[in-house]
Amino acid sequence: MGVEGFIRSGLKDFLIEVAELSIFAGRFFKEAFRRPFEFKEFLRQCYNMGNRSLLLVGVTGFIIGLVFTLQSRPKMMELGASAWIPSMVGISIIREIGPIITALICAGRIGSGIGAELGSMRVTEQIDAMEVSGTNPFKYLVVTRILATTLMIPLLVLMSDAIALAGSFMIENIKGDVSFRLYFENVNSSLTFGDFLPSTIKTFLFGFAIGLVGCFKGYYCKHGTAGVGVAANSAVVEASMLLFVLDFVAVLLTDIFYDL
Repeated sequence: MGVEGFIRSGLKDFLIEVAELSIFAGRFFKEAFRRPFEFKEFLRQCYNMGNRSLLLVGVTGFIIGLVFTLQSRPKMMELGASAWIPSMVGISIIREIGPIITALICAGRIGSGIGAELGSMRVTEQIDAMEVSGTNPFKYLVVTRILATTLMIPLLVLMSDAIALAGSFMIENIKGDVSFRLYFENVNSSLTFGDFLPSTIKTFLFGFAIGLVGCFKGYYCKHGTAGVGVAANSAVVEASMLLFVLDFVAVLLTDIFYDL
């Protein structure tokens, strides 16, 4: 196969994947508003995704705040703008760094877990058994997980942002003897509602994308137990790529909105 054939085959596979994922998303929206609603399973998934990701997200956020402030401080002091460090760090973390890095961490932690779990259920024919018994496996397994990720990712991002700012304050307090009140007054004065709203809205899209891709890969897992690993790995890779695309689109739309 030549280069042209390889590119054509790759493009064909990509378009097929996009089409199948779009159909899968359409089925989700169709099933999400139909009775019965699996509230107990939804709450269980929210607890599992949120509780089991708290430590990882918290540590990641804290390190983001520490490293970002340590890296920025020498250059800001060289420019005589050390007083602007809290404002710069606050805007950067709230607008972009906090949401995208936390979402990528969750794509690895939650997306791979969903892909592996549903993939295992598919290859061991548990999903087929649910269909035979009259249960709607799509509503019970897929809808609840996608709704849970859509709700929990924004909450995890908010927690990560807060912890990142706490880590940044710790560096400023040690290095520059900045008080807690002064630091967060500077952060608060630099942020506006326009900083919070777009970054919060896109975290819901991030959560939906992570849940959608993870469920899609696991629900249609093939090739036995070897396919479970492939499903988990591809769920992380494709969810991460989709997060970058969504982030770019969200930033672009926000920029266009503020230019109007």
